[in-house]
Amino acid sequence: MALVGRRLQPRCPVSKNPSAEKDNQVAVSQLCIGMHVHLDLSWVEHPFTFSSFKIKSLEQISTIQSLGLQSVRYSPAKSDSQPLAPAEAGHTPPPPAPELDAATQAKRDRLARVETQRAKLVNCERELLSTARRVKGLTQNLFSRPDDTRTQAVALIDEIADSMLVDSDITMHLMADKIGNDEVYFHSLNVALLSMMLAREMKAPSQAIRLLGLGAFFHDVGKVDIPDRVLHKTEALTRTELNLLQTHVGIGLDLAHKLGLPPEARVVIAQHHERADGTGYPKKLQLAGISLLPKIVSVVNVYDNLCNPIDQAKALTPHEALSTMFGQQRTHFDATALTTFVRCMGVYPPGTVVVLSNGALGMVVSVNSSRPLKPTVLVYDAAVPKKQAIIVDLEDEPDVTVTRTMRPQLLPQAAFDYLSPRKRITYYFSAEANTAAG
Repeated sequence: MALVGRRLQPRCPVSKNPSAEKDNQVAVSQLCIGMHVHLDLSWVEHPFTFSSFKIKSLEQISTIQSLGLQSVRYSPAKSDSQPLAPAEAGHTPPPPAPELDAATQAKRDRLARVETQRAKLVNCERELLSTARRVKGLTQNLFSRPDDTRTQAVALIDEIADSMLVDSDITMHLMADKIGNDEVYFHSLNVALLSMMLAREMKAPSQAIRLLGLGAFFHDVGKVDIPDRVLHKTEALTRTELNLLQTHVGIGLDLAHKLGLPPEARVVIAQHHERADGTGYPKKLQLAGISLLPKIVSVVNVYDNLCNPIDQAKALTPHEALSTMFGQQRTHFDATALTTFVRCMGVYPPGTVVVLSNGALGMVVSVNSSRPLKPTVLVYDAAVPKKQAIIVDLEDEPDVTVTRTMRPQLLPQAAFDYLSPRKRITYYFSAEANTAAG
């Protein structure tokens, strides 16, 4: 194939010492494609998304040389190339002048996106707190005013559905630990929200999603009559305690009748612990005998319990929870519900600690249901104050990907303190205009 007219960019020789561990200083005139560099500047003092990256173009070299630096750090171990020799660098014509205005504008755009994302998270936390207060009030009035409880619960679920069931992308956001400080209310909300999102992704009708949300919201209502010594026990339950705990399904059904919940919501309460392979309770139903709505709630309920167990020492990361469900517990669930949940939560659900392809550490804070492989990541950068932490939407960074996950306990202490991995995983959502829609 002819290469006439095709512009080739020069490459530098591959480093002969890729195992070098220490960063080295190198003159900016010695930079070449393939070197992994670190810019020791404030994040707002350069136009790049990350302060540490591998050079991929002559334009990037030109931009670095325009920053007024005499030298930069580079990592031989992360580089594909060695620096140009000083003599060679001295005879190399300078690259073309960078488009400074374009680079500056690009950085301003990134800063604006970060501020928008941060404002969105704050707004979601505000919405979640408001919703949780309403949930607490409903629970407290469960016995004294059952009709009011049902009416207010229907109104709450309808409000959530009205926000969710629009022609929009749904983004699930990770909430701060201080938000999820009451396990009962936030478990009900987590299960209701994620179940409604899952039903939406499965193309369920609007009315079915509302009924599902109502059933998911009250799925554990029967636990109000289970002693705290059983509900909050961190050690393995005895057979007697387990039998007592499992009675919450029947108690919940009785309460659902008193509340006047519709049949579709009651069946969620009755069957949310049934398993497709017949190992569930209370009736050991198999897949064909379980209704569609509890099949959906079952998936979400297990996920939330794996992420937020009574004994926090046994908590799985969101990534581990999905991997466990798909790899070890697949026979427990409806296949369509499980695979759809994995897809819409993403391979790296919010709350997952990740290592990016440029070596940066981060934590997934949001996942868009239509772009599950491109999460939004809070990035650890010691040069950026924690309150101004970089939030990167990987949809905007095609050259940066997630390479692996890691348990929060394995983070360096500085990164752990900076990212503040959540002890409890709590979600809320936002709906955004679907830009892909024609």
